[in-house]
Amino acid sequence: MDKFVTALPAKRKPDDESSPNVATSKAKTRKYDEAYLALGFTSTTVGKEERPQCVVCLKILACDSLKPNKLKRHLETTHPEHKDKPVEFFRKKLTQCRAQQCRFTKAASLPANAQLASYKVAYRVAQCKKPHTIAEELILPSAIDMVSTMIDEATASKLKAIPLSNNTISRRIYDMSKDIEEQLNDKIRDRRFALQMDEATDSNKDCLLITYVRFIDADGLREDLLFCKQVTSRATADELFKIIDTYLREADLKWEDCVGICTDGAQAMAGRRGGLQALIKRISPNVQWTHCMIHREALASKQLSPDLHDVMTDVITTVNYIKTRPVKARIFSALCEEMGSDHTAVLFHSESRWLSRGKVLSRVFELRDEIRIFLEEEENKLAHKFNNNKFLMKLAYLSDMFQKLNELNLQMQGSNTHLPHLADKITSFTRKLEMWEQRVTEGNIDSFENLKSFIEVNKLQNTVIPCMKAHISALQKHFQRYFPVQDPTQYDWIRDPFSATPPAEFSTTENEQFIDVTSDSTMRLEVKSKTLAAFWIGVEKDFPLLGKRALATLLPFATSYLCEIGFSAVASIKTKYRSKLDIENELRVAVSQLQPRFEKICSMKQAHTSH
Repeated sequence: MDKFVTALPAKRKPDDESSPNVATSKAKTRKYDEAYLALGFTSTTVGKEERPQCVVCLKILACDSLKPNKLKRHLETTHPEHKDKPVEFFRKKLTQCRAQQCRFTKAASLPANAQLASYKVAYRVAQCKKPHTIAEELILPSAIDMVSTMIDEATASKLKAIPLSNNTISRRIYDMSKDIEEQLNDKIRDRRFALQMDEATDSNKDCLLITYVRFIDADGLREDLLFCKQVTSRATADELFKIIDTYLREADLKWEDCVGICTDGAQAMAGRRGGLQALIKRISPNVQWTHCMIHREALASKQLSPDLHDVMTDVITTVNYIKTRPVKARIFSALCEEMGSDHTAVLFHSESRWLSRGKVLSRVFELRDEIRIFLEEEENKLAHKFNNNKFLMKLAYLSDMFQKLNELNLQMQGSNTHLPHLADKITSFTRKLEMWEQRVTEGNIDSFENLKSFIEVNKLQNTVIPCMKAHISALQKHFQRYFPVQDPTQYDWIRDPFSATPPAEFSTTENEQFIDVTSDSTMRLEVKSKTLAAFWIGVEKDFPLLGKRALATLLPFATSYLCEIGFSAVASIKTKYRSKLDIENELRVAVSQLQPRFEKICSMKQAHTSH
């Protein structure tokens, strides 16, 4: 019996790491296959990793993209005109690619510090949205002057080794943009995220689609630019969806992880049957669509009664008469200076700018005496309007009301806004409208400062109360239309779970988790010291059902404000000397919250050059 016992192999302890016979597990890595050349890909080494490189656009993909389906997807989406080419075509491209790499290798080697400095200067240029030539024409000469003055000429001469030409800065920005994009996509992948998107046509008649993303990062929510793409044909829902879907597939992001989208109310975006939201919901039914609350506020406040509309029309006509004629604008400015006015110009009205109407009305009312004198000297027929007290009272009321609407608009702007927070702002304003209507009916106009001051100074009788009541009543109806009345307590359990009751639609498990959370004294202290998002992200770790339900409300965007900021940045960046690709890369570097990994970019650049 002993021989059977002794013949058994000795059991090895699982934690015995000192034994030399223990085999170390190796990570599985994919290898390049020559058959991939038929898909347009060769291989290159970055660091110590073998990565696929497209022989058409020379783009280097991640090492996990060494799969036929991913390589084929790149070829069909990025180079659809080459998807049916024979392998000889790609072999010729490979020969050209290697010849080009040989020419690059012959270039003089660049000191590591000089290359790093070049990237950091390019980052500053992109952040400030300045022309690329400013680096070579201003920054480098200024740096040399400062170093030679403060230190010595020998040290200053070392700065001349930093490459800062126009094309070099463009390449550096491209590299940093791709690095930031890679970081962002790695953070989003396999996580829940929400999107906001908007399209607009710029001054060069180029149609751009900008998309921002919000996702959970560590203990908070992060917002960042996902992409900025040109719409080459009609901006239809199908075309916009194709652009977004192609990008998500290229970045290996899943529609199933998208919990919400936010757009404006355009038919191509908001259409329930053929709009972008409908196309997205077909492949991801659980996506929550939100109509931008700032756009809704602007639409609700847009309508005016005929009397007030006539006042607005006269104001715009007056402004255009002064502003569109340079000579008259200079004369008016001189008149304002002589009269000691705080401002010397009126403001143009723009229907597409949210705050424009309120600012125009306030400035015209402020300069009403100067405008009256100017129009009388010009013998303009609008001069009698500014001598009419009833017209001026309506103007005063409009300037007051739109100032309040502008304040509401500004409260809803900004990053990291969510539905419960903005819903409170809308509820507050609608309650104020009810109070203003009641007080105006009683003859109390204390809430309208310009109107009250104008009546008291000129000792007038208020004859515009019926017009005010009609407008306030109409505003209430429009706000009820664009912001349907909902249960004001529906978000209370998210805002303050320790003072609210759980909603009736909670499941048994969710109710049990809600009781556990509200009974935890530590969490009671945390909800006061953290943001709502940070609190519920922490709750989700221990109580996943309850936390997931709360974050389904907090994660989606409530406005498309970031897209509007993006279009403003594009207007600053875009020039006739910059390509469409430069615009996307510079916008990403300029507005992204992520920092480029300078050292990694430099090391990859040097490894690629040496290869």
